[in-house]
Amino acid sequence: MKLLSVNDLGKAYRSYRSEWQRVAAWFNLPSRPAEEHWVLRHVSFHIKPGEAIGIIGQNGAGKSTLLKMLTGTLQPTEGSVQRNGRIAAILELGMGFNPELTGRQNVYHAAGLMGFSIEQIAGAIGEIEAFAEIGEYFDETVRTYSSGMQMRVAFAVATAFRPEILIVDEALSVGDSYFQHKSFERIREFQRQGTTLLIVSHDRGSIQALCDRAILLEKGTIIKDGAPEEVMDFYNALIAEKENATVTVTELEDGSRQTRSGTGEASIDQISLRNHADKPVEYVTVGEPVRLSISTRINKAIPELVVGYAIKDRLGQTVFGTNTHHLGCALRDLKEGESISYGFTFPANLGVGSYSVSVALHTMDTHIACNYEWRDLALVFNVINTSKKEFVGLSWLPLDVECSR
Repeated sequence: MKLLSVNDLGKAYRSYRSEWQRVAAWFNLPSRPAEEHWVLRHVSFHIKPGEAIGIIGQNGAGKSTLLKMLTGTLQPTEGSVQRNGRIAAILELGMGFNPELTGRQNVYHAAGLMGFSIEQIAGAIGEIEAFAEIGEYFDETVRTYSSGMQMRVAFAVATAFRPEILIVDEALSVGDSYFQHKSFERIREFQRQGTTLLIVSHDRGSIQALCDRAILLEKGTIIKDGAPEEVMDFYNALIAEKENATVTVTELEDGSRQTRSGTGEASIDQISLRNHADKPVEYVTVGEPVRLSISTRINKAIPELVVGYAIKDRLGQTVFGTNTHHLGCALRDLKEGESISYGFTFPANLGVGSYSVSVALHTMDTHIACNYEWRDLALVFNVINTSKKEFVGLSWLPLDVECSR
């Protein structure tokens, strides 16, 4: 069964030469708009019960417009949305809250608009107040709230009753770290109970931790729909290469997809992970000293070269990353034909599992400024535990323990 179906959805904003032409358009009578701007067009996808979908894209890509049409607060110009379950949504901070009412009064108002009775709201108001954790401010007017306090109340009321579909926009980024952790734990609990999730976020970690699928919007249309790691890699490449001319996706032997981008003034020749005997390895033990070896070639004279890398877990979340800018050893005034080799030595203080390495050649502190080459899944290696006490997690932290009675 499809819980949510989006079919050829589009939204255009139009202006007319007269009000008569506007009225004619309402009744589908012949009327040509003076101006027409499509924010979203030809968007189609389907969501099954229990799926978790991340919606990503640059500012202006149409994400917020899409979510408003999914929830029914904005009508599409063309296409349709079919919903087969109750939707709870947190789109804009404090949306629907009356600043002159208290937090408690706004909860009754907002939950009533969601279709719940006074008795149902009264039964849940204690839990909503406890979850929001804003103390006496719950009975103060919302105009006295900070943005974080508004977010707490909005999230608490939207999730007081488990929905079939939960839609969360970037609004959660307003909250403090403690409440973000608390909110994501509630979202995970809903997922375990079968709630379908749609989340809009620029946070790669959130998308890959919560979602099993991601949709990338660009200029109002879907350009990629697939595994979160693959889509996020492609999205990062688009950011680095605004004209999209050099972004390529290659399917590797293991079926994974490698995203590469860059202008090509500098390129990566070879990447390897080496042990203490300077031999390439695919398996390392927890805590073993290793060296990440990266060979580069200068194809055209450039003013600066920064080499960076990131180690990611099997879900694509970054465990550690750095570059030669932050390390204080960026090279300048490089000439065409030069070859430069780098060696990054560190102990593999990682948890047991599979990891990948992404490498970037660029200028300044990030690859966004000037991206010569960005390569995801440049290297894959595995960590095994042969000598340490058993532990869990993504990192091994050497420790001493004391015990007294």
